[in-house]
Amino acid sequence: MKESDLFPYIKQYLLSGGYKVRAEVNGCYITAVLDDNLIIIEMKLRLNLELIMQAVDRQRITDSVYVAIPTPDKKLQKQRLKGIIRILKRLEIGLIIVDTKSSLPVKIIFHPKKWQQRKQLQRKRAILKEISLRKTNLNIGGTSRKKIFTAYRENAIEIAVYLQILGESSAATLQKYGTCKNTHSILYKNYYKWFTRKGRGKYILNNLGILEIQQWKDLSENFKDKFKQLNIEK
Repeated sequence: MKESDLFPYIKQYLLSGGYKVRAEVNGCYITAVLDDNLIIIEMKLRLNLELIMQAVDRQRITDSVYVAIPTPDKKLQKQRLKGIIRILKRLEIGLIIVDTKSSLPVKIIFHPKKWQQRKQLQRKRAILKEISLRKTNLNIGGTSRKKIFTAYRENAIEIAVYLQILGESSAATLQKYGTCKNTHSILYKNYYKWFTRKGRGKYILNNLGILEIQQWKDLSENFKDKFKQLNIEK
């Protein structure tokens, strides 16, 4: 079993509660937002010090912090689980156990209590902003050695797809088709090296960009469909 195997069960549980769920946001495995409530869930295959340290750090962002693990084996349940639960309760961290073989796989053992220390509001705002900017949810919580799909990357792919269709264009032209307000900055800074400047304020998609956006074929096709729909409406 991998950590990422737990993600679909937790995601579905949160979605059924009306939460907007995003994985791998600013270093957090799972984030979920409903109204003003931000939940952060950190996952491991076993309860250990690293997991507890991660959760304690997230408490500086929000009160609603949980750790999630698969169903412990019987030996752990007998020897250690009670002691670990005592520690988590003392730290005011919630515990989720995922039983992949159960018809009700997500079990909330207990919820976190309100953490009394001062929050780092800047980190919380950064997470909420990233969640709001992502139009898709292509990350899987608990994965490693894989590119994280950020709002910035998503916006860059949309710009790249439209440039591929339109050819040489300006940021203003692209924004008429619904690209983000940071279109000019993305083109100018050219973080992924996908764009080539052609004259004053005009850009094209270069060969590297054409090659790399093929990694996200489904998303590229969605943006192409969106472009076609915009032309029909016009």
